[in-house]
Amino acid sequence: MDLTQVSSSTPEQRRAGASLPRHSGLLDDRPFLKRLTAFDWLFALVLAGGAGFALSRYHAFMNYYDKLVLVCAVPVFVVLGWRWKPVRPLMIGIAALSLSAIGIYHGDLSRADNAFFLKYFLSSQSAILWMSALFVFATLFYWIGLLSRSATGAAIGSKMTWAAVLMGFTGLMVRWYESYLIGADVGHIPISNLYEVFVLFSLITALFYLYYETHYNTRALGAFVLLVISAAVGFLMWYSIARDAQQIQPLVPALQSWWMKIHVPANFIGYGSFALSAMVGVAYLMKERGVLSDRLPTLDVLDDVMYKSIAVGFAFFTVATILGALWAAEAWGGYWSWDPKETWALIVWLNYAAWLHMRLMKGLRGAVAAWWALTGLLVTTFAFLGVNMFLSGLHSYGKL
Repeated sequence: MDLTQVSSSTPEQRRAGASLPRHSGLLDDRPFLKRLTAFDWLFALVLAGGAGFALSRYHAFMNYYDKLVLVCAVPVFVVLGWRWKPVRPLMIGIAALSLSAIGIYHGDLSRADNAFFLKYFLSSQSAILWMSALFVFATLFYWIGLLSRSATGAAIGSKMTWAAVLMGFTGLMVRWYESYLIGADVGHIPISNLYEVFVLFSLITALFYLYYETHYNTRALGAFVLLVISAAVGFLMWYSIARDAQQIQPLVPALQSWWMKIHVPANFIGYGSFALSAMVGVAYLMKERGVLSDRLPTLDVLDDVMYKSIAVGFAFFTVATILGALWAAEAWGGYWSWDPKETWALIVWLNYAAWLHMRLMKGLRGAVAAWWALTGLLVTTFAFLGVNMFLSGLHSYGKL
C-alpha cells in the first residue's frame, strides 16, 4: 500500500496505521530521496545511460535544442518513474522496441516491407495499427468488466491499454527515425499533422487515465475514458484510408521551428486532460441518476478526478497558448492575429478558466460541473477539428 491508499483509507484504518513504526512503509515520513531504493537509483542510471547512448549515436541528427531537450528529459522521466512506478517498464519497453526497430532497419527504409518484425510489428504504421486495435479491444473489455462486474474483464482492459500505449509510443519513435531515413530535410518530430497528433492525443489521454486508475485503485472509469480514445482511433483509421495520411511528408514552412516541439505536446496534454474530464463527467451524471451507480466510484472521487484533470489540462493549455504566441511572433511578426485557431483556443481557455474560477471561488460541484465539463469537450473538439474543417486562416496547414 502506498501513501495515496493511506490517505483514502477509513478513519479506523488511519487510526490503526498511526501506531505503525515510523519506517514501516505505510507511514514513512522520511525525506523523499531517503526513501529511494537501490532499484530506484538503478532505474535513474539506466535512463541516464540511455540518453548518453542516444547522444553519442545520433548527435549528428540533433541540433543544440534537441540535445538540450534530451538532457532535460532525463531528470523529468526519472522523477516520474520514482513517483509512478508502473510507468518504468513502459519507458524501458518503448526504448527496447524502438531501438530494436532501428537496428532492424539498419538505415534502409525499404526493409519495412521485407523484414518480418518491421512489417508486422515495429514499423511505425504497424505499431500504430496495433495501438489502435488494442485501444478498441481495451474499451470492449472495460465495458465487459463494468457491466458484468468482472474484475478479470477490467484487468484485461487495463493491460491492453498499457500495451496500446507501449505500441503507440514505439510507433511515434520509429516514425521519427523513418522520417530521417526518407531524407535529412524531411526528418522531424512526429507531431506535425492531424494523423500524428491524433496518435499523440490518444496516448496522452490513456496515460492520464492509467495514472488515475492506479491512484484511485479503480478501473470503472476505463469504460468511459476509452470511449473517447476509441473515437479518436476511429477518426485516425478513416483519415488514413481516405487521405493516405499515414505517409510521412516534409514539414510545411510554418512548422519548421523548434517551437513546435514544445507547443504541440503542451497543447495536447491539455486536450487529453479536458477529454478525460468530460468522460468522467459522463460517469458522474450516470451515477447521480442511478445508472450503474453501484459499479462506479463515489461521487466525491469522480468530482475529484474531474477537477484534477481540468486543473492539469488548464495549466498545460495555458503554457501552450503562451508558447504559441511566442511562435507566432517569430513566424508571422505578431503575438496575436485573431486567426480562427487562435480565437477558438482563447474560447477554450476562457471556458476552463471560468470552470476553475467557479470551482475555487464559488464551490462549483455536482451535475452543473459535470455538464460544464462535457460541454467543454464540444468546444475543445471544435477548436481542435472544427476550425480545420470549416474555417481558414494562418493555421490552414491542418485542413482535412
